[in-house]
Amino acid sequence: MSAHLHSSGALSGKSGVAQGRLIVVVMLNLLITLAELAGGMLANSLALVSDAVHNFGDTLSIFVAWLAGRISDRDPNVRKTYGYRRAEILSALLNASVLIVICLFLLSEGWKRLMHPESVKGGLMIWIALIGFAANFLSILLLKKEEGKSLNIRAAYLHLLGDTLSSVAVIAGGILILFFRIYWIDPVLTLFISLYILKETYEVLRQTVDILMQGTPKDLDLNHVQHVLEQVEGIANIHHVHAWNLSDREIHFECHVDLAEDIRISESEKILNQVTEILREQFGISHVTLQFEYNCCDDKQLLHSRKEET
Repeated sequence: MSAHLHSSGALSGKSGVAQGRLIVVVMLNLLITLAELAGGMLANSLALVSDAVHNFGDTLSIFVAWLAGRISDRDPNVRKTYGYRRAEILSALLNASVLIVICLFLLSEGWKRLMHPESVKGGLMIWIALIGFAANFLSILLLKKEEGKSLNIRAAYLHLLGDTLSSVAVIAGGILILFFRIYWIDPVLTLFISLYILKETYEVLRQTVDILMQGTPKDLDLNHVQHVLEQVEGIANIHHVHAWNLSDREIHFECHVDLAEDIRISESEKILNQVTEILREQFGISHVTLQFEYNCCDDKQLLHSRKEET
């Protein structure tokens, strides 16, 4: 037999404010892209053109983030019984992947320009970069309060952080080019900025892959969970345990509960409530499914071995 308890509070919809800010950020990034692309071509600046490509990728990614946030609020149905909450995770994966591809492109182009430096119009480069910096900084302020609430929003936030740092570096490079004719600084800046963004993006990519692979949440020790639950009166053993993230904020947990005595179903409710409270209060688990049984599983290990099925 099985018992199930679901904490509805953990499934509340996303903030409409966050979604509204995302669409404003999309418009700002689109304007930056057009300005930097035109300015980069006129100034012969690879850093500006690369930043324009970067911003265009960000514009698409942040739009996908906004769209995924809207989709994830939809109610479950008979085809999607978990709802659409994984849409945000897929969006974060797409964002991170796009950013990595863009950075690899920038590294390649930056190296080519470093080997063969070209003259750049430093003054125009500075003015265009200042416009980009102002718009990116405004975008960061719009998302700062929201970036810790969702892996998806955090991926978009990292895009903008990279853009802002890129603009600062381009401004500094423009100054060096304008006053000292140091043309090789343009590709050097591109290389350093790209490496920094790759480093920051790796963690987002790792988290999204872990969630999609239904890996055990990083901070959850299943052996400790088993030990704690087996101290509950009436429980002989906890086995066949599974724990995974449905989204970056919602943990699901299921296991077999081997009872110490052959009790009635109605009598198991007390144990169910105790286990659910422990999982919620001590481990932050919001969705619990328990299968109660009495000495009927031969395999009572923490994890179910598929070798038993062959």
